[in-house]
Amino acid sequence: MDKRTDNDILNDVYQNAHIALQSISNVLETDVKGEIREELKVEYDGYEKVMKEIEGYMKEKNLEPKDINTMKKAMLKGSIKMKTFINDEPEKIADMMVKGTVMGITELMAIKNDKSLNLNDDTYQFVNELLSLEERYEERLKKYL
Repeated sequence: MDKRTDNDILNDVYQNAHIALQSISNVLETDVKGEIREELKVEYDGYEKVMKEIEGYMKEKNLEPKDINTMKKAMLKGSIKMKTFINDEPEKIADMMVKGTVMGITELMAIKNDKSLNLNDDTYQFVNELLSLEERYEERLKKYL
């Protein structure tokens, strides 16, 4: 039985969006060009909006969102730099981003389908909002593969 609380789940959803935001930021720091760059900017704005909504909600509830740890950020940045250095073609960027998006979707689906969690309506809405966003982004990125 899962003992995670709404606060834990909110932080999980917040971190899911934050990792996506960080990944996109890391890719945009590289020399990626063209339509895929514009797509990533749109996605960045979407993830940022959800993150700010969650931050605002948590602040109202006197909760502090937990940042992704520094080691994870550094590993993420290093991995993206290495992969884009080797191949920065739009197809490769899209492939990398789709894989990350699918990981986020999988995490959110696991939360959504976990019947042992008794999430309040607000938390459940954040899970669904980010899940819907990531599913749309996965579909949009597929056109670059």
